[in-house]
Amino acid sequence: MSAIKFTKTVATGNDFIILDNRSFEIEGNSSAIAKKICARKHSVGADGLLVIEPSNKADFKMRIFNPDGSEAEMCGNGSRCVALYAATKRIAKKTMTIDTLGGLLNATVKGDMVKVKLPDPKEIKWNFCLMINKCPYHLNFVNTGVPHVIHFVDDLEKVDVKNLGSHIRSHDEFSPEGTNADFVKVVDKKNIKIRTYERGVEDETLACGTGAVASAIIAAESEKMLSPVTVQTLGGEKLKVYFELMNGNFRNVYLEGKAKLVYEGAIDDI
Repeated sequence: MSAIKFTKTVATGNDFIILDNRSFEIEGNSSAIAKKICARKHSVGADGLLVIEPSNKADFKMRIFNPDGSEAEMCGNGSRCVALYAATKRIAKKTMTIDTLGGLLNATVKGDMVKVKLPDPKEIKWNFCLMINKCPYHLNFVNTGVPHVIHFVDDLEKVDVKNLGSHIRSHDEFSPEGTNADFVKVVDKKNIKIRTYERGVEDETLACGTGAVASAIIAAESEKMLSPVTVQTLGGEKLKVYFELMNGNFRNVYLEGKAKLVYEGAIDDI
């Protein structure tokens, strides 16, 4: 296989590798490429691989691959990275539409700030109990393009995110696809802090866009929070989640934050 050109990007601590495959010049299976190129210490390393392909219903298609090779339906921070990339490379205008497995996204780029409209949240389940390691946990669930379990905690620093997140992720309740797990501390009516265990990465990440949205949505209802909710991520950066609550349903959900293109390169060891 010839060398593959790539761009490394980051948004709120989530890092991604972008491949422009609109001409289908890249040979090989994207899932297999993701496993190799996302491997930290062995290759470029990233939380995910984003592959751009042509679309007949949007400016372009974004396919999302986790480091384990699985393909995801949606990625909030990934969509912000790919929007910045597309605007910078003039693949699309600064206001664009992105085709994903989770539906069409609308994104707007203003400098290094990127705001993306995500699908309406669905499948919300409130305050249900699961037994994990013989202990009861009261949890919430929402699908914001991908599934997320929300667990409110008093002290984020004391949470064993990798251990508890792994058990939630693989619980029979969410079989066979599994779920992401978000641990949330409510600061006040406009601010929350979160830590996230990501399915596919199989570890805690510095941030998760769909997790930030899921956490803000659940907190908005259960804690009567107001839009926009500011989400403090583990990486230290902040995201803003905008939404409208109409007749008990959440609509017009947006995720906003900074993104940047870190570097470009080529790799032939795939």
